[in-house]
Amino acid sequence: MAVGPGALEDLVMGPDPRFWRGKRVLLTGHTGFKGAWLALWLRRLGAEVSGLALPPETDPSLFDLLALPALVDSAFADIRRPAEVARAVRKARPEIVLHLAAQPLVRASYADPVATYETNVMGTVHMLEALRGEPDVRSVVVVTTDKVYRNPETGRPFTEDDPLGGHDPYSASKAACEIAVASYRDAFLRARGAAVATARAGNVIGGGDWAADRLIPDAMRAWSTGKAVVIRNPQAVRPWQHVLEPLAGYLALAETLWDAPERAGAYNFGPDAGDMATVAQVLEIAKRAYGFAEHETAYHVEPGGPHEAQLLTLDNGRARAVLGMAPLWRMEEAVSRTVRWYRDLARGQDARSLCDADFAQFTAGREAACSAS
Repeated sequence: MAVGPGALEDLVMGPDPRFWRGKRVLLTGHTGFKGAWLALWLRRLGAEVSGLALPPETDPSLFDLLALPALVDSAFADIRRPAEVARAVRKARPEIVLHLAAQPLVRASYADPVATYETNVMGTVHMLEALRGEPDVRSVVVVTTDKVYRNPETGRPFTEDDPLGGHDPYSASKAACEIAVASYRDAFLRARGAAVATARAGNVIGGGDWAADRLIPDAMRAWSTGKAVVIRNPQAVRPWQHVLEPLAGYLALAETLWDAPERAGAYNFGPDAGDMATVAQVLEIAKRAYGFAEHETAYHVEPGGPHEAQLLTLDNGRARAVLGMAPLWRMEEAVSRTVRWYRDLARGQDARSLCDADFAQFTAGREAACSAS
């Protein structure tokens, strides 16, 4: 398990079960890919988890494969409807809120920009408004994206103080969400003892994602039937990371806010600046990890299409310095683990055991890195 340059400095071991045990946590978006991983992790840590989300949008879904309906008190609701959000929040009586619910796809935002803004901006506002009346809430983490920055594509990694922007409706909606969160933090929630932060994560990969227009899921669907995978921007560079990396960051951020509310603000979660790869390079790593024959791994570049950034990198220095969160698995390790997850699921292993194995290896890796430091 490789650790990025300098990652051993002040590295924290990971989420503390002593902190999370018995905490009432409201997790939105728990039926999605990242949300399902996070719901399982919180339950492993001993938290009492309430979920707020739409029903799963894919079939299969990680939410169902992990049998999360039996582990999470779910409220299936639309965050665009304030009464439904308020009702779910009152029922959950949260001490900690992890807000992941969103319309998360760039291409979908071009197809339906109004729903994207309604979900990502007003849905978040509805959640924050509902939290104003909750006496026990103390720590709130709102997940946005690495795409919130105005991106001139100079190659310089973005820091949290860089200007916000967004060409496509998804990116712009998340930038607007950041502004709304900062307003609610300053105008309402800080005064009543709730610390609110935003988390900006790079491109997240891992087993259990079946969404459309995402590289690894698209490749798995195509290659499993002997077809070519269609890609839009083979030379686009993204900060690829395994799903457990940002989730560990979200949990560390929530823990920190509990006792240090002055650390509220925005945090980038991504790989080290030198650990980047193009879409085409990621596909080559994926091909080797799965063991496909060459003719099964061809890809076709889609001409035209809406604008998407070609170059995007993050500076993770604040998360490293304040939270002790440094990347553990480098990009090639993250891609290989992700592809093997899908391969082993197709060979008959169950999703829960595959996720548990990743949790165990990630935790052991962080413990070993901490011991080495």
